Amino acid sequence: MSDEELAKDLGLLSALTIGIGTMIGAGIFVLPGVAASTAGPVVVASFVVGGLIALVNALSVSELGTAMPKAGGGYYVNRALGPLFGSIAGLGDWMGLAFASAFYSIGFGQYLATLVPMPEFLFLNEVQVGALVAGAVFVGVNYIGAKETGGVQTVIVTVLLAILALFAVQGWLSFDVATLVGDGGIAPFGYGAILPGTALVFVSFLGYAKIATVAEELKNPGRNLPLAVIGSVAIVTVLYAILVSIMLGVVPWPDLSQSAPLTQATQLAFPGGLAGLAVTVVTLGALLATVSSANASILASARINFAMGRDRVVTNWLNEIHPNYATPYRSILVTGAVIILFIAALGRDIEVLAKAASVLHLVVYALMNAALIVFRETDPEYDPAFTVPLYPVTPLVGMALSLGLLAFVGGEELLLSGLFVVGAVVWYFVYARNNADRQGLLGRHILSRGDELPNTVVDAAATVAPNGSGRIDDAPATTTMVAVSNPRTERALVTLAAALAKFDGGRVLATHVIQVPDQTSLAAADDQRDRISKASERLMADARADVEQLDVPVDTRTILSHEGLAEVFDAARQHGVDRVIMGHSGAKLAGGRVEGALDELTHDLPCDVVVLDGEEFDPSEVLLPTAGGHSSDLSAEVARALQATTDAHISVLHVADEVAAGRGFLEQWVAEHDLHGVEQLVETGDVETVIGEAAADKSLVLVGATETGLLSRLVGGSLALSVLDDLETTVLLAERPRRRSLRERLFG
Repeated sequence: MSDEELAKDLGLLSALTIGIGTMIGAGIFVLPGVAASTAGPVVVASFVVGGLIALVNALSVSELGTAMPKAGGGYYVNRALGPLFGSIAGLGDWMGLAFASAFYSIGFGQYLATLVPMPEFLFLNEVQVGALVAGAVFVGVNYIGAKETGGVQTVIVTVLLAILALFAVQGWLSFDVATLVGDGGIAPFGYGAILPGTALVFVSFLGYAKIATVAEELKNPGRNLPLAVIGSVAIVTVLYAILVSIMLGVVPWPDLSQSAPLTQATQLAFPGGLAGLAVTVVTLGALLATVSSANASILASARINFAMGRDRVVTNWLNEIHPNYATPYRSILVTGAVIILFIAALGRDIEVLAKAASVLHLVVYALMNAALIVFRETDPEYDPAFTVPLYPVTPLVGMALSLGLLAFVGGEELLLSGLFVVGAVVWYFVYARNNADRQGLLGRHILSRGDELPNTVVDAAATVAPNGSGRIDDAPATTTMVAVSNPRTERALVTLAAALAKFDGGRVLATHVIQVPDQTSLAAADDQRDRISKASERLMADARADVEQLDVPVDTRTILSHEGLAEVFDAARQHGVDRVIMGHSGAKLAGGRVEGALDELTHDLPCDVVVLDGEEFDPSEVLLPTAGGHSSDLSAEVARALQATTDAHISVLHVADEVAAGRGFLEQWVAEHDLHGVEQLVETGDVETVIGEAAADKSLVLVGATETGLLSRLVGGSLALSVLDDLETTVLLAERPRRRSLRERLFG
């Protein structure tokens, strides 16, 4: 079955509320009482310090997210540091979110128990029973889909902020500085208690990273991701400082409830007649808050599994998309099962759940900051829409703060989280190393400089490299996307794509764009997915079989769209492919360019494009006419690939005014393009006639796109390319993109 993709249906407001909703639930409703008993009134500073650490990390997360809007923060670590660290980051992030979701669910159970009596069951207390019910509901909501989740989050956060605003106003009227300071002063345990308090409450700041894990589903992620990530941290940090201060100014910190602190503060803040109603409203708000936290965490953790499956760190079985809801439903169900296990096993000690979640996330944040530095220093194609200020100070400070805070977490939680890190390393060597097919940028950088670096460093990089990808001469895998739609041309297109991919050691992405009439909504077409997918699955299965026959890695995608050619190019941009292979039905060969006239004037191609005009692909005898030009470079690359993978015989033709000058030009052009063993033909006369006669005994004509402008072609024609429509020989048109002014588009 072909892989399918997550739809982009989350806007800025939904993304912002995912972050705020996750953080505000833990920070205000669950932890103040527990944290105050550890640090005293100075715990307010613990929340502020936690917010500052989160803000530094949020800057790095925003840069990485705009550069690579993929589902799952561990993807960044995998790309930069390699699949070993990618396994630690991905599994650590996933387990950290599962701990956090269990923590939020327990918080829900605590407030639910104050409102509705819950029964005990076997070894589970009433709080755990309520948490298990809540966890099951949260999993069900996420099973339905991200769009519904985003809508739920927006409503919850709006109501929640209104309730907290009412408490803040009334609480301020009841605020007493003497109550805040107490008998022991601001820091009864000393100011050294601030950082242990921060280590405990840091789980309150995990929400911003959840936004990055759904970046692939964000509309306009280059703008919306940094706004949502940085904005949510700033807003929540201010809210924590204000609301926790008010809470401790209403209830003396030694007396603050460790299970329902805001309910207790509300009861004391409001006058007698309103206290009962206010407590009920705040309790309902607490339930909403913990719902939003758990809901967003489950959403994010499921997407992390999706991303790890795509990177082959875990089994691709998790990548299955639900036919109706378009969610990675298996991943959601597996995540839900882990959360329920944590609730049942560790639900009696909420502090363990909170700290374990914090520890694992701090490790992941440190690795993500390291990944940012590696991308900046080693990847020339790294191009984020947002960049951190004061590089490299910002990511280095983020690493130091994240790892430094680990020193203030309890030994039990460090041990528990350390076991998960060790488990991730074992998992890598047992499973992921044999399946992951991409070496990280850092590993490639080290191995390519083996003569300059210490042997121990080089040996370590080679030891942990994925099997088969640790060679010094490895380069980033290229992706050749082949757009197939017609069973008659599928084999020809796929064979061409596989030959090019095999030449540069890359992979093929076979894409089938199913064009839906404008009169039919995509949602309505999605209802007919089973019927549509059957034909697409057959086409994709044939494509996969043909590619694998040439021993080339292949992925498949099926996309429903109102667009045809435009959607092919959109998919190429989204997947960052290096070249697109397509049939002539999507192009105008007589015009000498890949796109039609209007698109040629208004768009730039996303990558190299090769168009096959024919149902057969026979590269045994290839004619390559050239007069130089930008796209002729691509023609030469394709010719070299066909030589190496199909034993094609290449004849390079140049039509000149004078034979001697033409021979000099052609010899230089062939040498510059590293073409060896080719036949060089220099002719004089009418260009179209010469090409037509030379192509008569060839199986394939390979030609670069014209440099002539649109108006020039409309008036005078394209010198050589109008003959292509009259040839009985199959034609390959190759076009390499470049930025052109409107004048160049019109006049060349």
